[in-house]
Amino acid sequence: MVTSILAVVVVLGGLIFFHELGHFVVARGMGMGVSVFSLGFGTRLFGFTRGKTDYRVCAFPLGGYVQLVGESVDAELPEGFGPEESFSRRPPWQRMLVVLAGPVFNFILAWFIFWGLAYSQGVQELLPVIGQVTNSSAAEEAGIVPGDHIIEIDGVQIAIWDDLVERIEANEGGPMLLTVQRDTALFSVQVTPRLQEKRNLFGEVKTMPMLGIAPKGELLSRELGIVDAAVQGARQIWEVSGLMVMGIVKLIERVIPVSDMGGVILITEMIHKEAQNGMVNLLALTALISINLGILNLLPIPVLDGGHILFFFLETITGKPLSPQVQHIALKIGMMLLLMLMVLATFNDILRHFK
Repeated sequence: MVTSILAVVVVLGGLIFFHELGHFVVARGMGMGVSVFSLGFGTRLFGFTRGKTDYRVCAFPLGGYVQLVGESVDAELPEGFGPEESFSRRPPWQRMLVVLAGPVFNFILAWFIFWGLAYSQGVQELLPVIGQVTNSSAAEEAGIVPGDHIIEIDGVQIAIWDDLVERIEANEGGPMLLTVQRDTALFSVQVTPRLQEKRNLFGEVKTMPMLGIAPKGELLSRELGIVDAAVQGARQIWEVSGLMVMGIVKLIERVIPVSDMGGVILITEMIHKEAQNGMVNLLALTALISINLGILNLLPIPVLDGGHILFFFLETITGKPLSPQVQHIALKIGMMLLLMLMVLATFNDILRHFK
């Protein structure tokens, strides 16, 4: 239990801290004033002052914040800071970069984690070895049996199971020539995929070409050099981000039920579970949550970073900022929407335990 509590504090606190670190680094790099950089919220426990910034650790460890000088036009500047350091007096593109830096740092953190895991653990890829053949399927009628290893399709080498799936799904109803290895024998078979209905990751029923086969589960472990590991980390960021963005779209389209939404309780339970399964699993989950945090913060909802970026973008186009009244109303609506989503997610988390 102590390990799990410590893991939750370190993961959630560290992710939010790293997010705020992005705002801090870019703001200071542009010469903007930062009066406070805090690890945690609430009562100040201890800290130090360096330059004009108070670096502090506060009582509630889950998160942190950066207090920029002159965040609003009418804000009073702290003692020792000049007007040239005011955030609100900078061009909108500079303010946009400061706000954007938080989510970007979340993606950078996830990339470093994936990079390190790929370099230290290598990658495991599913081999194109058949484990199951569906009765009366195209594969069964072509004579394919469990244990067959698919070597080529139409002369194109098949190295991993994903290659096999990609070639089948790209088929437009024509016959395919498969080179198959069975024990020590190598032979060719011709098979034509059949259009069948299949549920995708989001539960949608799609019609696609299928042979009626499933993998055996044999894995190929491959070590990566430091450069290849960095590329693999970037590839994982791209794939995971795409799935998460698509998940948000499907949630809006009601393809994914609202009851599937989860909040802090679900995240805490996931961290608890992976903390018991070892550091590698915990780090991988941390990277996933970091990507999720970055994407959610980029949503164009007032209060979130994406909402502020939208305000600054409109200011860039129109040449003048939105009126304080409009911003105030938008922020209130955004806060209300955010609170409603948090309540809904928490309700789902609690309800999930009774199902």
